[in-house]
Amino acid sequence: METDRDHPNRQVSSHMAGIVERNIKALLARRQQEKARKILSDKLADTVTDFAGSLRFVWIHILLFGGWIAWNLGWLGLKPFDPSLVVLAMAASVEAIFLSTFVLISQNRMAALADKRADLDLQVSLLAEHEITRLVTLVTEIAKKMDIPAAHDPEIAELAKDVRPENVLDTMERHERDSL
Repeated sequence: METDRDHPNRQVSSHMAGIVERNIKALLARRQQEKARKILSDKLADTVTDFAGSLRFVWIHILLFGGWIAWNLGWLGLKPFDPSLVVLAMAASVEAIFLSTFVLISQNRMAALADKRADLDLQVSLLAEHEITRLVTLVTEIAKKMDIPAAHDPEIAELAKDVRPENVLDTMERHERDSL
């Protein structure tokens, strides 16, 4: 009998794969919407940050700063225009100020996006926990009706209780305080 493992490039046409495909498309569409909604300053900050984080940026600076230093140390046989390299240091400092600002703008926006994704993840996890709790209750009742001994396991009763996220956070904070 052939399986999907025998043909790894074959499209899997199961119900789960369709749901996964739908979710991927929805997430990609959402990213495109967020990208389209970015304001000009965010686009500029991202462009500058992307460029500043590239090897092209590094090579340009190696060439520019190296050439500046070589020229002003007299290694190229040209008359120095910044023999103490003070102008170079000032230019590099101003550039660093602006680059760090652009990086912070991009990081702040990415942190806000990460927070939104974490909130979504939490909501999905809470929904899944609620659904699993309901399933445990349902399966336990079915097991009791069928007189299956495992239905009387005390751990199952504990799992059938709804978990309140605020209680979990309070417990985590209490344990954290107690461990200090």
